[in-house]
Amino acid sequence: MTNRIVALAMLAFLAGCSGDWITGGDLVRPGEATGVLTVENQSSNNLTAVLISNCDANTYGFNRLPDGVSIAPGQSYSFTVSAGCWDVDAGYGMTDGYAEAKQRMTVAAYGQTRYTVQ
Repeated sequence: MTNRIVALAMLAFLAGCSGDWITGGDLVRPGEATGVLTVENQSSNNLTAVLISNCDANTYGFNRLPDGVSIAPGQSYSFTVSAGCWDVDAGYGMTDGYAEAKQRMTVAAYGQTRYTVQ
């Protein structure tokens, strides 16, 4: 019975949390200037996941690449984001092992910030 109460309390807590806490937040926040964040793959593997979260979020959130999209070696993919501080985690996994590269960066309003993964 105690485990059930603890589980229900945690579920209620998570349900009441801001979506930003889990998802990493919206990439574009209403009313804010935007910039472009470009992830460039200079590794020898396809990047299959790019997690982007605002710097105040507790997690990196979810994969921001569209379903079925990966970034091949030598290629890049761009995201429009609100200007400000972002945590980026790009990597690959499942079939060829697993690797990731994390970086905190600031995207300037109306500018482009490039994140090169090697």
